[in-house]
Amino acid sequence: MSRIGKLPITLPKGVEAKVSGNVIEFKGAKHTRSLDTLGNVKAEVKEGRLVFSPKDDTKQSKAFWGTYRALANNIVTGLSAGFEKKLEITGVGYRAAVKGNVLELLLGYSHPINYAIPKDIEIAVDKNVSVSIKGVDKQVVGQVAAEIRAFRSPEPYKGKGVRYVDEVILRKAGKTAKK
Repeated sequence: MSRIGKLPITLPKGVEAKVSGNVIEFKGAKHTRSLDTLGNVKAEVKEGRLVFSPKDDTKQSKAFWGTYRALANNIVTGLSAGFEKKLEITGVGYRAAVKGNVLELLLGYSHPINYAIPKDIEIAVDKNVSVSIKGVDKQVVGQVAAEIRAFRSPEPYKGKGVRYVDEVILRKAGKTAKK
């Protein structure tokens, strides 16, 4: 029995769900999303709630039960509240700026890095060192944040680079002179 799968998803105001065959259509204020269950689970809308159940009694069907419920919950959360990741740039001369539909990063290389901002993603830069990534798709927001962080991962000696705001960098001691 899936503990996640048996929890119903309460649809907040402004978010509608409609099940047609294997596809669940979600409609929010600005965006529309769909989730194809590929016939692995049964989904139905009852009294403003989206309820999932396994198609049969197999182990694989029960695994899909919790997975599709979690994916649907992420879509509902994204359409109602959205997702956000925050990055922090640390280092002398390291900075970022949004120019149109491009995020320009100066991270100590001989050239600036121009990152094209994907559709449905909003990026805001505060004080040249705080980057905020917002969107309705949890997976895309996380992927964009990971790609930006990968341009200059934080190094363990001085902590320079791009890191998540809540990330802890374990610092190493540098070389010491022999006496």
